[in-house]
Amino acid sequence: MYYAIICEDVDNSLALRQQARPAHLARIQALVDEGRLLVAGPHPALDTEEPGEAGFTGSLIIAEFDSLEDATTWADTDPYVDAGVFRHVVVKPYKRVLP
Repeated sequence: MYYAIICEDVDNSLALRQQARPAHLARIQALVDEGRLLVAGPHPALDTEEPGEAGFTGSLIIAEFDSLEDATTWADTDPYVDAGVFRHVVVKPYKRVLP
């Protein structure tokens, strides 16, 4: 089943994100390689794809896991969590309807 991992950043998280980004992206790439990723990306702090120094306010990952527990465990061990990027993380089951 798919699970949505909805993450909210701490204030001024850009420097923390930049430091942990390679490890974070490597974990996301593993989901891609396993055919489990539906979508992933950050929420820009400004209404533009490139917010510059304003950075990001959070992230969304929707991927397949065997259970809510597995998805939560995966989310809890993300490098952004370890680096202090995320203030809050919510993991919910997700039902893909369209397209």
